[in-house]
Amino acid sequence: MVDVIKLLPDHVANQIAAGEVVQRPASVVKELLENAIDAGASVIKLIVKDGGKALIQVVDDGVGMSETDARLSFERHATSKISSAEDLFNLKTKGFRGEALASIAAIAHVDLQTRNATAEVGTQIKIEGSTVVSQEIAVTPKGTSISVKNLFFNIPARRNFLKSNQVELRHITDEFQRVALVHPSVAFRYYNNGSELFNLPSESFRQRIVHVFGSRINERLVPVEEETDIIKISGFISKPEFAKKSRGEQFFFANGRFIKSPYLHHAIVAAFDGLLKTDFHPGYFLNLEVNPASIDINIHPTKTEVKFDDENTLYAILRSTVKHSLGQFSVAPVLDFEHDRNLDTPYAYQNRGVVLPQVTVDNTFNPFAEVKTSNKRETPYTKQNVEGWENLYAGINSKDFSSVEFESEGNAPQIFESKDEGSQKQQITFQLKRKYVVATIKSGMVVIDQTRAHQRVLYEKFLQDITVKEAVSQQLLFPMELNFTKEETRLLLSIRESLSSLGFVLEIHDEQIKVTGIPSTMTESGIGMVLEELLKDFSEGYETEGFSQAELMAKTLCKSLAIRTGQLLEQDSQIALVNDLFGCKEPNLNPFQKMTFITLSSDDIDKKFN
Repeated sequence: MVDVIKLLPDHVANQIAAGEVVQRPASVVKELLENAIDAGASVIKLIVKDGGKALIQVVDDGVGMSETDARLSFERHATSKISSAEDLFNLKTKGFRGEALASIAAIAHVDLQTRNATAEVGTQIKIEGSTVVSQEIAVTPKGTSISVKNLFFNIPARRNFLKSNQVELRHITDEFQRVALVHPSVAFRYYNNGSELFNLPSESFRQRIVHVFGSRINERLVPVEEETDIIKISGFISKPEFAKKSRGEQFFFANGRFIKSPYLHHAIVAAFDGLLKTDFHPGYFLNLEVNPASIDINIHPTKTEVKFDDENTLYAILRSTVKHSLGQFSVAPVLDFEHDRNLDTPYAYQNRGVVLPQVTVDNTFNPFAEVKTSNKRETPYTKQNVEGWENLYAGINSKDFSSVEFESEGNAPQIFESKDEGSQKQQITFQLKRKYVVATIKSGMVVIDQTRAHQRVLYEKFLQDITVKEAVSQQLLFPMELNFTKEETRLLLSIRESLSSLGFVLEIHDEQIKVTGIPSTMTESGIGMVLEELLKDFSEGYETEGFSQAELMAKTLCKSLAIRTGQLLEQDSQIALVNDLFGCKEPNLNPFQKMTFITLSSDDIDKKFN
C-alpha cells in the first residue's frame, strides 16, 4: 500500500497557520501593535492605506532587534517571551506563540527595519510570501519599523472575502482603540491615507478614554475601584442615563489584554438591574488584574476569550463593586467650588440684623357668620351695538349660487368596509393588544403589525425624499449641540448630503455637531438616538450587503422612528396607517423582509367553528 501521510512544505504550513492568526487586516494591526508594546515602546505610529489592504505600517521606538534576532523573528515558533512550558501559565506579555510574523510574511510583502540601542547601524529584511528577498545593513533609528503590503496577494480567494475599505478600516480602528485604551502611558498616532485620525499623548486612563471617544464622555464616567486577594478592579462605568442601544463602549482588560467575557458582562448588567431601559446596554472600561497562573489565555487563537479559575467569585466581586460605585454616584453630593454671585447677600442688607416677621390675627373673625351679598352680578364686559348687520349682505341674491358645481369623488371601489355616520362613511378598524391594527374587508378581515407597517410607510417616504431632495425640514428654536468622536464626525461628513435631503440641517465643526433643522417626522428628543443609530449602521458597513447609502439611511431612520409595540393609536391614526400602507409600492413586507399583515377570510373564520 502506498503511503498517504506526508509532511507539508514550510510555505504551505505557514499559510495554514496564517489562517488562524490573520483573518483580516485588523488581525495584523493587533499583532504588530502588541509586539511594539512588548518591546517597551513609548511612542507608536500606525499608518494604514486602503483599509489595510495596500499598507499596514507600525513604527515604534522600542528596544529593537539585532541582526540575528531580526532574521529569527520570521521563523515559526520563534519567540523571546517563553522558554519552557511552565511559562505558558505565567504570561505577562502579549505575543508569545512566535507565529505572528511568520504567518504574516507568508501572505504579504513584509519590509522590516530595526536597530537596538547598542548597535550603530540596523538591519533591513524584505520577505515576499515566506521567501527572504534581501537582508542588508541599513541606517535606521532605534526601534522597529515593519511594513506589511499587499495582504493576501498569493491567496486571491481569501482576499475576495475582505469587506470594503471602510469596513476594514473600522475593524482596524477597533483594534487600535483596544490597545491604546489599556496602555495610556504609551503615546499613539494613527494615520489613514495620509490623514491623521488619532494623536494620543501619554496620559491617565480617564484622559485616554476622553481623547478616544470624545469630550462628551467625560461627564458620563463613574470611577470603579476595588482590590481583594483574588482580583483588583479599576476603571470606569457609564451613568445609567447615558446607556445606549449599541454595545460599542464596553471594554474588559485582563492583565493588560483586551478580552471578551459574556459571563462577566452579565455581572455588569446585573449590577445595573432596574436602572436601564429595555434593550439598552451600559458602557464600561474596566481593568482586571489577577494572578497570571489563574487565567488561561490559550483557549482561542485571537487570545480575546480567556478562562478564569474561579469565575463565580469574580462574578460576585465585580457585580458588588459596580453596584457600590453606582450607589456612591446616586448618594454622594457633588462638590461645586465655583462661586455663584447671585446667592450673595445684597450690600444694603449685609449689616442688618434678623427681624422677626409680625403676624396679625383678627380675634373677632367668625367663619360661621352669615355674610350678606348683593344679588346683582357685575361683569366688566358690555355688549356692543350690533344694529345694521343685515347691511353686510345687501345686494347678494341667493340665486347667484344656483350655478355653483361641486367636484364629486365618484364611486371608487372600496377595499375596506365602512359604516355610515350620517352623510359620512367611517372605516371600521380597532387596535389589538396595542400591537396590531385590525380592519374588516369584504372577504373577511386583515391584521396589520403596526410597527412593521409604519416602517414600510416611512421607508418609502424617506427613499423618495432622498431621491427628490424636497423633504420638509422644521427649524429648531434652540439649536442642539452634540459631540462625536473623530471617526463618527468623518462618517457624518460622508453622509451629510443624504442627511440634508431628508431634512437635517447640520453644522459640523471638528468633533462638535450643531443641529439646526430636523425632518418633520422626527421629534427633537430623538435626534441623538437617530444619529447614533445611523453612525452605528454605517460604521458596521451594511452597505456591503448590497444596500446603497440611501437605502441604508432609510432603513435606519424607519427603524428608529416607527411606531412601537405598546403605543396606543387613536381611530384616525389607525385609519391613516392602513391607508398609507396599502398606498405603498410593496405593502406586503417591511424593509427588513418581514410580513406586515395577514388576511383572514370568512371561510377561514368559519372553519374555526366547525
